[in-house]
Amino acid sequence: ADPAIKRDLDRLEEVKGERAASADQYFSRVAKEWDQLRALHYSEADIEKAVLAAAGAGPFDLVVDFGTGTGRMLALFSGRARRVEGIDLSHQMLTMARSSLEAANITNASVRHGDATSAPYPDHCASVVIIHQVLHFLDDPARALNEAARVLKPRGRLIVVDFAPHTLEHLRTEHAHRHLGVSEEDFQRWAEKAGLSVKAARTFRSPGGDKGVAVTLWTAESQKTAKRSAA
Repeated sequence: ADPAIKRDLDRLEEVKGERAASADQYFSRVAKEWDQLRALHYSEADIEKAVLAAAGAGPFDLVVDFGTGTGRMLALFSGRARRVEGIDLSHQMLTMARSSLEAANITNASVRHGDATSAPYPDHCASVVIIHQVLHFLDDPARALNEAARVLKPRGRLIVVDFAPHTLEHLRTEHAHRHLGVSEEDFQRWAEKAGLSVKAARTFRSPGGDKGVAVTLWTAESQKTAKRSAA
């Protein structure tokens, strides 16, 4: 009830709204070049091979992609799952994803508007959750890991790809980044609090050396166990 605290909370909501609007404008602007922009920093082919290897052979019942962008991860997993579904806050990105999936004649995929920090999925429904180059855009990346843990089935697998820590400040202003990469220490802490066990972390160095940005791929597993039926 304190007036000063109320003003601060109101201002916080304004700032969050401004950031969300800025991010939406950014993704609308770069949607058509998104895959090319992403590939500038590392070998996309190597990352994709590693993502598939980390997930395992399947077949999977449901694979969910948080922050699906152009739907590339859905296309990658479409042959290994009964259903692949993606969510994104950018309507322009969702339009690109639908177009790409339709052009590739992928019939077991769908995308919809949704927030990685408040996913529109029931508990324990997904065999695999993917968070590919999303965490550095979020004000609170830990919330996305909490949602992934909630959505995953017991022993389900989380695959996360994101920038390693770097010092390229211009990415904040030019590319709407909230964080300059994700450290292994931070990821480990977020995962543990979410009830996830980190199984592996692999870093891919940029071909540009010190001028580029390295990328880390984490594999984590839900520590939940399946409930046993009553005898």
